[in-house]
Amino acid sequence: MSSTRTIERTYPAVRTTEGGGFIVHRPFPTRMLMDFDPFLLLDEMGPIDYAPGEAKGAPDHPHRGFETVTYVLEGQFGHKDSAGHSGTLHAGDVQWMTAGAGVVHSEMPDPEFVRSGGRVHGLQLWVNLPRSDKMIAPRYQEMPSAQIPVATSEDGQVSVKVIAGEALGVAAAIETRTPILYQHFTLQPGAQIVHAVPANYRVFAYALSGKGFYGEARREVGARQMVVFGNDGETVTLAAGEEPLEVLLLGGVPLKEPVVRYGPFVMNTEDEIRQAVTDYQAGRMGQITH
Repeated sequence: MSSTRTIERTYPAVRTTEGGGFIVHRPFPTRMLMDFDPFLLLDEMGPIDYAPGEAKGAPDHPHRGFETVTYVLEGQFGHKDSAGHSGTLHAGDVQWMTAGAGVVHSEMPDPEFVRSGGRVHGLQLWVNLPRSDKMIAPRYQEMPSAQIPVATSEDGQVSVKVIAGEALGVAAAIETRTPILYQHFTLQPGAQIVHAVPANYRVFAYALSGKGFYGEARREVGARQMVVFGNDGETVTLAAGEEPLEVLLLGGVPLKEPVVRYGPFVMNTEDEIRQAVTDYQAGRMGQITH
């Protein structure tokens, strides 16, 4: 008989400012929790309603040594990079960018969206790359919402969007360099799911909305709280209260490697960070043509 993981600790998301001045809620990195190996950062952007002309984004900035995963819930984000890629992400879309050896990237609201205004809500996750992959060629996986697998429980009370890993018998379409799961569950009022997770994965939940009950003890935790599960079982238990619960479940195999980070560069040594700065300043990561 499988056992469900207990709750190790919870962390509140901290409100901070990023990019061109947009507000994010960040469970890590903070002074309480620097990272959650193999993850480096999780930001929830919004939800925020922009008046015409107000929408903000993240102008040109470099990345090296990790992956960024952008998941749009509402609104739209335009993006460009120094390799000539560009496009627009709409509600439900995912962009999985492997920065690898280095790329200059911008994430700005679409000009039409800036003119009209509207609601923006999204997430960005940073996934560390193992030492052997830090200098691979940059790569994009653009996944429109319609192509992301979705599964529903037999009773119809739980649905899940499978961005990475496997849930309710459905596997993700995205390929990951680091073994991880990234799943967006929607539980109807009173619903519960006992979900299998790999034994060697560290796992946490982050609720976007609704009050959740976690673990066999049904620990009550509100939205914008990171719920860290212990490594003492083969399943995790998620349950909704009197209102629907929108919750992300994320986990991965820890890399257990040294992490040296300097802004948008994440490497294994100080020398590698200095080289990243030198390469960027010398233009070896390219530049975006606007």
